[in-house]
Amino acid sequence: MNPKFSGLVLLLDRSNINTDEIIPAKYLTYIEKEPLKSHLLEDLILDGFEPPSILWPQYNVILTRSNFGCGSSREMAVWAFEVNGISTIIASNFARIFRENAVNSGILPIELGEDSINQVFSTFAGSLTLEVEINFELQVLNFKTSTKNLELSFNLSSFDKAVVAHGGLVNFAVENY
Repeated sequence: MNPKFSGLVLLLDRSNINTDEIIPAKYLTYIEKEPLKSHLLEDLILDGFEPPSILWPQYNVILTRSNFGCGSSREMAVWAFEVNGISTIIASNFARIFRENAVNSGILPIELGEDSINQVFSTFAGSLTLEVEINFELQVLNFKTSTKNLELSFNLSSFDKAVVAHGGLVNFAVENY
């Protein structure tokens, strides 16, 4: 298990969360990551969701549905997660460029089948204390609360696994080329 990728899970029960909702376009003038920190998901439209800007440090895993990170191909969407300590995003699939930007930044993008995503959401609906332990080497997720437990496996290519393990593409390249 790599504890960097494990932790408290924020449930975002919606498909097609786009990069404008992840980090609004009005903040794309920043060339550094830190100013993005307080604006993560501030425009997300989701019933009952209030961006937990003060609470971000407690979450480091996002669980969502399909087509996560769609929209424009802005790298800042991944930066906003990175600067907030989000190390893992779990979805049934990702927009291609968002997924590649996540890997290149050292964020673990885990794709699970829709049936598995549905199972997690239904098993842990309403939970405020859902945690996931991620065994990076064995590619196993263990979702748990004080009363429930669910184990699922995931696949990640060996190249993506190596890049994420090194903390991103730049670190991987420095160590390997």
